[in-house]
Amino acid sequence: MLSLRSFHVVFIVVSILLSLGVGIWGTQQYLQQSSSQGLAMAVIFFLTGILLSLYAVRYFGKLRRLE
Repeated sequence: MLSLRSFHVVFIVVSILLSLGVGIWGTQQYLQQSSSQGLAMAVIFFLTGILLSLYAVRYFGKLRRLE
């Protein structure tokens, strides 16, 4: 069974990958159909992926200090 810390790390990584995947999909929709909704979705999810990455760096730093 995963510890709470391990689960949190896995959840953060999966969330980052999902955000980047949806951002790529939104970019493809924008390029193929000139959809403004696709562009908005891409921007939102890429921004979410970046913010989650910053959170992950901060969290991993905190984990190192606690150990």
